[in-house]
Amino acid sequence: MREETMTFKVINDEGKEIECEVLFTFESDETKKNYIVYTDNTVDEEGNTKVYASIYNPDQDETKLLPIETDKEWKIIETILEELQNETANNTEE
Repeated sequence: MREETMTFKVINDEGKEIECEVLFTFESDETKKNYIVYTDNTVDEEGNTKVYASIYNPDQDETKLLPIETDKEWKIIETILEELQNETANNTEE
């Protein structure tokens, strides 16, 4: 069974529309904010898929992505990404 991929479109700095894929969303008990982690499926110089994160309000009709501004919030997101990478690596080894 394949999970349905959630996507959304954003306009980049050059005014070009880009489709992004939602990797996951979560609410932090610590900050009481909702976060969305997503990718535009581009890769960096090392061949890693670029991943982005923003704050969002799931209760708004029109979702606005807000920048993450504190190191504490970035640390929370980095920890979750590392856990997911470790799970994925462990699943492929089995």
